[in-house]
Amino acid sequence: MKAFTFATLAIGAFNVYALPSAIKRADAIDDTTILNFALTLEHLENAFYSGGLAEFDDAAFAQAGLPPYARGRFIQVAQHEAAHVDYLTKALGEKATQPCQYSFPYNDPKSFAALAQALESVGVSAYSGAAKLFTNKDYLTVAAVVLSTEARHASWVASAVNKLEAWSGNFDVPLSLNEVYSMASNFITSCPSTNPTLPVKAFPALDLAVASPSPAFPNSKKITPGSTISVTSSAISSSTEIFLVFFTGLDQIFVKVVDGKAVVPESLRGTVYAVASTDGTSAGLEAGIIAGPVMLEIDFDSQGNIEA
Repeated sequence: MKAFTFATLAIGAFNVYALPSAIKRADAIDDTTILNFALTLEHLENAFYSGGLAEFDDAAFAQAGLPPYARGRFIQVAQHEAAHVDYLTKALGEKATQPCQYSFPYNDPKSFAALAQALESVGVSAYSGAAKLFTNKDYLTVAAVVLSTEARHASWVASAVNKLEAWSGNFDVPLSLNEVYSMASNFITSCPSTNPTLPVKAFPALDLAVASPSPAFPNSKKITPGSTISVTSSAISSSTEIFLVFFTGLDQIFVKVVDGKAVVPESLRGTVYAVASTDGTSAGLEAGIIAGPVMLEIDFDSQGNIEA
């Protein structure tokens, strides 16, 4: 599988204009709310895998050139996601949120595998970011073991199926509830009216495109370190100072947007998220985000060299 396939799908899948939220919004956050947020994501993954595996049989996977073991392992991943749904549903009882209706932009086993990698990566970031919100340590333990399973999924799909790097660096990226929902909501078309409210909102979409390639990769069409990218969103005003913020591991790198463009930092590797913010500091970032996130995949080889 070519590296650009995942990057292109990831940017497209998580870069759709934010539609009116299909999930009702609440203000309070407690353990039940966080568990229902997790269940919302698990319902989405469960639907994704069950739908894709029903559509593409062993012959389709083989014809697409994927490894012979891929579909069997995806079946196991699907079983894990179904078990997560079952566990959280039983834990929440009558308060459990129900599955929504979804639409996923895959059309063959390769695009299915690429989107699987993206969804699993977002799942890892979701559980990582939500962990600090739990007050019940038992729930925190449950979140931790689900997180570790999601991380195994993400690494397996990336390396064994998509032939990309199995990790991004020393740390994964924790994301907030709003940041995760802004990406997940792109796949949700409608939800039952009886579902409980969640304290989330979807930010407007952020569009990033190569304006000029990195000098190191003059013929590349991909977003790579050193490339100049155009930054656009319906939420961006020309009269407002804007920063493009790259989330990499536990760090945020702030790049000022000048004339609608920004330069991608040289240090970025692996799965990176980008948001547009009116605040250029980490302390004010949460309140300053106006668009995004966008997922970027900056591929690198076993020596750490960029693959453009």
